[in-house]
Amino acid sequence: MRTGAIVAGGRSTRFGDRDKSVAKLNGVPMIRRVANRLAGVDDPIPPGAERAASGDPVVGELVVNCRPDQRDAIADAIEGLPVSVAWALDDEPDQGPIAGIRNACRAASGEYTFVVACDMPFVDPAFAASLFADATEGDAAVPQLDDQWYQTTQAVYNTEAMADACDRALARGDRKILDPLSELEYVVVGDDAIHARTTDRTFENVNTREELEAAESFVESALA
Repeated sequence: MRTGAIVAGGRSTRFGDRDKSVAKLNGVPMIRRVANRLAGVDDPIPPGAERAASGDPVVGELVVNCRPDQRDAIADAIEGLPVSVAWALDDEPDQGPIAGIRNACRAASGEYTFVVACDMPFVDPAFAASLFADATEGDAAVPQLDDQWYQTTQAVYNTEAMADACDRALARGDRKILDPLSELEYVVVGDDAIHARTTDRTFENVNTREELEAAESFVESALA
């Protein structure tokens, strides 16, 4: 079974005083848009931001990583998904993305886990599916666009190997998400391969209210 993990435990300080994971993008909570696309729920998205095929889930289960105080609101936002949902709560909040990914992997049942941030509402499910195939060549498959950082929050990891590497990184006091990767045999999915499969929009994230407004305007204008 494949697992999808949505990481939502960050404080979202640039977004303001609201939890961006449940902020609505054109009427749908952002984390629900991400979950819909992995779970195969029909979620119309305009051309240039690939859409999930209804009834064709990418994963067999979803793990939601969040703080305990977020759980009720997120549970309401994702109620009724056609795949099982497990929770990976950050009992020690504010430990950074390494801890969030580690907790998500510990709660996952699948041998490989697709990790995605809750603020990536245009994640391409077909691209996610392709990364699972890449990851079998090692411990992980991590996209990298030219001249940009590794896309560690839209990547597939060997669940146990990544959890163990995150544990060791945290024990060393490391907080950069690339630190556990240094212990893994991972495949870099480069710019050419990315653009043969999808568009840059799959990696678009929403960190601020202004970026949310821009995403809403994009959807509205493309669907008009």
